[in-house]
This record gives sequence, structure tokens and C-alpha cells, in this order.
Amino acid sequence: MLIEILKQAYISLRRQPTRSFLTMLGIVWGIAAVALLIAYGRSLRGIVVASFDAFGKGAVICWPQQTSEQAGGERAGKHVVFEKVDVENIRAEAPLVKTVCMESVRWLPASYADRMSSTAIRGVCPEYGEMRNEVPSEGRWLSPEDELERRRVVFIGSRLREKLFAGRPSIGETVRISGMRFTVIGTMELKIQDSNYFNADDECAFIPYSTAGDLWDTRYASVLVYEPIAPQFEKPSMAQVRAAVAKRQRFSPTDERAIQMFGREQFRPIIDGITIGFEALFTFVGALTLGIGGVGLMNIMLVAVDERIREIGLRRALGARRRHIQAQFMVEALVLAVAGGILGILLAYGLSAAIGTLPFYGPLYEDTSGKGDIHLTISLGTIGISTVILLMVGLLSGLAPALRASHLHPVEALRYE
Repeated sequence: MLIEILKQAYISLRRQPTRSFLTMLGIVWGIAAVALLIAYGRSLRGIVVASFDAFGKGAVICWPQQTSEQAGGERAGKHVVFEKVDVENIRAEAPLVKTVCMESVRWLPASYADRMSSTAIRGVCPEYGEMRNEVPSEGRWLSPEDELERRRVVFIGSRLREKLFAGRPSIGETVRISGMRFTVIGTMELKIQDSNYFNADDECAFIPYSTAGDLWDTRYASVLVYEPIAPQFEKPSMAQVRAAVAKRQRFSPTDERAIQMFGREQFRPIIDGITIGFEALFTFVGALTLGIGGVGLMNIMLVAVDERIREIGLRRALGARRRHIQAQFMVEALVLAVAGGILGILLAYGLSAAIGTLPFYGPLYEDTSGKGDIHLTISLGTIGISTVILLMVGLLSGLAPALRASHLHPVEALRYE
């Protein structure tokens, strides 16, 4: 039965090949727009989320401030400081904290040969690299042995590497930091991130915290950096860290002004909401474009009903039921929609290959690799979503003409001139 209906639909569409082709063009452009806009939205969301996660998926930064509450006989306004004993207390008393370390920062001159750049020199622990997502493009990150043996080694950001070495090999070379010699053990790959503190990671130099003590006083850390055991424990882990520090420094564990904490998970719903909203908006705009093509398809099918009233009456007189007439016109609409959809997907593939990438973060970060740009990639997921929208438009476009044709009275249809 279905094969017969498909044959009849094909014969009916062949009667007006030009009209059928022009009708398909609206569907072709509509489905191409849907696929390209979905691909654009997905790529945009991926880039924004990646730049958000580049800071460190679970890193929490703690800044020492002043107390605002009186507790333990101490007056309000006391300055909070971070020392090594605070890190030990956090490790012992904060079970929701996976890793914690101190970070000390100074702005000092770094030089190589006749090149020099004054930048942030950051004394950090070996675990810092994983917490802050410092990925080497060459060489390696700081090791526990570097920290234990107070080695004079340095890991440098990608922009600082360009400033000092101008494209020349840097691994194993010696740079001077505030006049002291350091061996370059690794360089960072370009880091596209939407936030930072002190300075952009790409422009910084990272040295072991123990070695930083040879350059400046590191008794008090600039900040504490820690990572909770899981992202969902970020907020309760903040309370544990604050309580561990408060116990030694004698201030109220509920005094949130004493330690300012910046975690990523509290902002993740905002990032997800914005990016998912844009992705949904692009999909909706594409669906509207395809809907316009569907309106054109519906109009042509209504014209076809008017042209074939006598044929419909004859079929009804020979025993065809309403559902057969409905199926006939629904299938014709779906055939046009699916044929246009196939051509539209092919067009989308061609346009995506021709366009390639669209600038986004690339110009801002002076990146020519395309890492921060939008890639119009037509994935299987994109095709799947586009197909579902296409079938819905095809069914809705064929519904009104099919109902109109099936409700024609056989006798009046046969008399129609």
C-alpha cells in the first residue's frame, strides 16, 4: 500500500517538474540555514565554555582580607594572612579539599640576551599546574623535585616566550629573573581564557614556591589556590577552608569578608544559560527560515488540490477512503520536503567547507591557529536535529492540503469544472 502511494506521489510531482523544483528550493535553503545555524551555535557554545574552563575547571582562589566580625577576643578589622601552617590545617581539617597550595606573586624583570619584559613572576606548587590547567606545549611543568630541591627552573607563558625568544627554541635556555639565572623547562600553549587574576597566564613566568623565596619574602602568600574533590562541593569546601584558617587566626568562621573566595561553579549556570540560550536562538531562527519554505510548500500543495479535484472525486468514487487521500497528499509533501532536505544538507556541507572558520577569539588573542574561532562543522547530531525539524515542517505543510482533499464530497468533486 505504501509503495503504491509513493508511486502515485512520484507521478503527481512529475506532472509539474518546474513547480516541484522551485518549491523544493525553499526547503533546500531552509534546511541549509538550520544546519549552519545549529553548527554555529554549537561551536560558539564550545568556545565560550572552553575559555571558561581554561582558568581551571575546579580552581578556587582565596584572597586574604580584613575581618568584619569580633570573635575570640579579637577586634574587627584584623588583617588575615596565609602561611604554610594554614595550608597544613586545611589539608587536615577540610576533607572536601582535594589539593591546596600557596601562591606568591611579584612583578619583576625577566630577560634573555638583549630582550627584557617586566611581568608577573608566580611562585607556585607542582599541583598548581593541574588545578589551573597550565598545559605545556613544549617541555614540562614544575615537578615535586623542583620544589623540594629549590631548583632555579621556570615555566613561561606563550606570549612571554614570544617577547623573550621571538620564535627561537626556548627549552633549556637560561633567562634572568631579577638578575638570577633560571633554566626554561617548559612553555605554555596559547591559553584562551575569559578571566584571570594578577596577570594573563600567557604573559607570566612560573617558578617553584620554594625558589621564589630566594627572590622575595614568601612567608605570607599572595593567595591560596585549592580544588574541591568535586565541582558540586565548591560552596561547602569554601566554608571548610574558611573555618580551618579562622581556627588558627582567631576570627569567626562565618566571616565571609575575612577571606574573599572566587570559584568557577557559582558562575557556571550563568555561562551555560547564556550559551544554551544562544544555541537555542540560532536553532529557532533556522527553524523559522525552514518554516517559510514550509509555507511555500503548503501553498503549492493547496494549489495541487484545486487542480486535482476531479481526480480526487474519481478516486473516492472507485472506493478510495479519506485516509487514502490524506496519505496521498501527505506523502507528496514529505517527498518534496525530504528531497529538498537532502539537497539542503549537501548545500550546508558545501557552504561549511567554503566558509571554514569565522573569527571570534582569534583576533583578540592574536591567534592564527583557529583554536579560538568558530568552526562550521556539520556533525551527525546537527543532521539529526535538522532532520527532525524537516519532518515536522513537511508533516505540517502537508496536513492542511491533505485534510482539504480528504473532506471533498465525491459527487461535488466529480461535477467540478
